[in-house]
Amino acid sequence: MLPFEALKPKSYSAQKRTLKKLLRKASITAFGEHYHFSELLKEKDIVGAFREKVPIYDYNSIFKKWWYRSLHGEPFVCWPGKVKYFALSSGTSEASSKYIPVTGDMLRAIKKTSIRQIISLAQYDFPGEFFEKGILMLGGSTHLQYNGTYYEGDLSGITTGNIPFWFQHFYKPGRRISKERDWPTKLEEIIKKAPDWDIGVICGVPAWIQILLERIIEKYNLKTIHDIWPNFSIYVHGGVSLAPYHKGFEKLLGHPVTFIETYLASEGFIAFQTRPNTDAMSLELDNGLFMEFVPFSNDNFDDDNNIKPNATALTIKEVEEGKEYALLISSCAGAWRYLIGDTIKFTSVKRNEIIITGRTKHFLSLCGEHLSQDNMNRAIQMLEDEFNIEVREFTVAGIKHGSMFAHKWYMGIDSKIDADIVKIKIDEYLKILNDDYRVERIAAIREVFAEVLPTEVFYAWMKEKGKEGAQNKFPRVMKDEKLADWESFVEEYKKSH
Repeated sequence: MLPFEALKPKSYSAQKRTLKKLLRKASITAFGEHYHFSELLKEKDIVGAFREKVPIYDYNSIFKKWWYRSLHGEPFVCWPGKVKYFALSSGTSEASSKYIPVTGDMLRAIKKTSIRQIISLAQYDFPGEFFEKGILMLGGSTHLQYNGTYYEGDLSGITTGNIPFWFQHFYKPGRRISKERDWPTKLEEIIKKAPDWDIGVICGVPAWIQILLERIIEKYNLKTIHDIWPNFSIYVHGGVSLAPYHKGFEKLLGHPVTFIETYLASEGFIAFQTRPNTDAMSLELDNGLFMEFVPFSNDNFDDDNNIKPNATALTIKEVEEGKEYALLISSCAGAWRYLIGDTIKFTSVKRNEIIITGRTKHFLSLCGEHLSQDNMNRAIQMLEDEFNIEVREFTVAGIKHGSMFAHKWYMGIDSKIDADIVKIKIDEYLKILNDDYRVERIAAIREVFAEVLPTEVFYAWMKEKGKEGAQNKFPRVMKDEKLADWESFVEEYKKSH
């Protein structure tokens, strides 16, 4: 078998071909006619012409102008045909709940990338019989809400409801449990069935997978999860950094497992880890997604991290390693030059490998400290390692402090540790990790506060918001109304406990 990298086409030419296919197919839509896609296809520099003609959209602008029409049942708006599915995002930024179109072409593209990911496992040293084991996927309910013209639900619920017939033999927890909408009930059903399964792979968001494994260990009085699933060898995760959860996972395992990261967003399957001994993921450049990369700087984003209309967007051949970019995608689901909301960094331009560094709205930069989620995750990991504790959840807010500013950290820690030590140490780590932060701590960020809370507070807040389980993640940065709501929730919790 050829090495996986040898299967990959040349980056820019693959992206150019992908864009041509997207423009050709969407030329008969309202969006395609509005921006003259049929004329763009005649241009010699099709990429340049596309970038010049079509503006950059964020969720609010593309929904208000275009996607709402598809939501109301109108066909051929941004993509041929009628949109049958809308994925509800977990709502950790911008609108409280985003409706992302999911077309038949997008579902086929996701399946194709999933098969590529399975093929890439040949790079890992797993025995042949491993590929006969069960795959546990802990996602949203496959019982989708029908709203007259479309179905809505979690993307994981939509994709799981469309899994190929040949995969159903391996897929756990199976169709019946997957339909369950109530998260605690779904958890109980999985725990009941756990002894009947021989699981080799687990997929899901770290916080909820950790809870599931702990509950199984407790229920059957086990030392580790490998006492019940000895062949569990791969954990496929995505959507949130695994770094803060590593400590917790180590306690649940009888022997090491391989961690594989995927970048499956509501807007498409963007990248996945293709080889061992790396934390980076390889971009999918020839499967229904055209990508652009906007340098994450003051030139391209305003003080609230909203993208500027005249922002500079680069193609795959123009990017550099080690620089922070916000990602724009044009897709076979009718997203066009769409700001997906994630920031990435290239670790290898040659291999098209990236890491996710955070969200455009989850950067904290009150006065130029440019604190990314990557910085936050690393600081949390350093705290865990130094004090041998587990930080299961956290969030941070930027607040006014006199005439200057302060950062306030909320930490979900169930072991004993002094909040003053936490704040001193987090501050120390961030000064090492981020030069801008170190400078602004002298000039404008006058104080750092830390509050240590039981982890259950974070999960209780998620439950109250209807965000328990599935692909939901706790927001790493709190701002404005959401921050006020969280603070009052914490105060109420403390009064009642």
